[in-house]
Amino acid sequence: MNKFIDSLYKSIFGNSPYIVENLPPSGSHRKYYRLIINENESIIAVYNDDYRENKAFIEFSNHFISKGISVPKILAEDLENGVYLQEDLGKEDLLYYIEKDNWDFSEELISLYKKVIDNLVKIQIVGNEGIDYSYSFPREKFDRQSILWDLNYFKYSWCRLANIPFDEDLLEKDFSFLLDYVSEGDMKYFMFRDFQSRNILIHKGEPFFIDFQGGRKGALQYDIASLLFDAIAEIPENIRESLLSYYISSLNKYIEFDNDRFIKSYYAYSLIRLLQAMGAFGLRGLYERKQHFIDSIKPGLSNLMYIFKKIDKDLYLPELYKTIENSYNKY
Repeated sequence: MNKFIDSLYKSIFGNSPYIVENLPPSGSHRKYYRLIINENESIIAVYNDDYRENKAFIEFSNHFISKGISVPKILAEDLENGVYLQEDLGKEDLLYYIEKDNWDFSEELISLYKKVIDNLVKIQIVGNEGIDYSYSFPREKFDRQSILWDLNYFKYSWCRLANIPFDEDLLEKDFSFLLDYVSEGDMKYFMFRDFQSRNILIHKGEPFFIDFQGGRKGALQYDIASLLFDAIAEIPENIRESLLSYYISSLNKYIEFDNDRFIKSYYAYSLIRLLQAMGAFGLRGLYERKQHFIDSIKPGLSNLMYIFKKIDKDLYLPELYKTIENSYNKY
């Protein structure tokens, strides 16, 4: 175990932890440990040498707790040495419940999704109130530049690594058209950024949220798209549409908006999110050979093919569609 974690733990408990468990690696390079205090208590230790990323997580966590939002409490920190300790919310994430349900999407699982959605709306609207976006990493807003980075991530980390042919000039024109289509006027709420099943822990029957250090000001549609088009969850189309309707009804309790315009933007942001995810599947799966990401490739491409059936007819992206279709046919 990292010596700085041991030192931080000793500063609170006076001794080294009883047992240390290395937790499975995620998509990032952060290292997680479960420190066993006794047979009934444990905490999570994190090592990450990126100071700004750690600071963003800790500041956002403290802010969310002040707003009554369910995230882990920060117990101690030593950011100069890249370590902090947080509350242990257990081993069961939303994906565990999906697998336990055998992807049948029973009423019980759908009810759990509705709890998650109600909490998402609270994070986006209530969590946005008074939050200091200067801690956002690497950028304060999911603006045109941020989206362009994600589109290029798809181009270089998916298309190049998967050897998918494309015309770079035509693809760039499609990217530019997509960027022009989404409105920066929508980007005024907290955007979690990676709101998917492995970042939602279920603790005593209630959802808690982790891995939001990439949060920033952005559009509402992005996070619900991340949840409903989570590749590994493989939510059936009819249930996905039902949960989207539930999200909209939950959101209506907080703000007023144009429903038709919201839906059009939702599918555009779904496309942007899924292209970013394919970049991750290329880098973490094809290059780093992490099985979870490899398993996500086929359902991720199926989701993209579905999105092209739903996007606004005015959003004409022929080279991007051809690239996705070539990817789908290959995998």
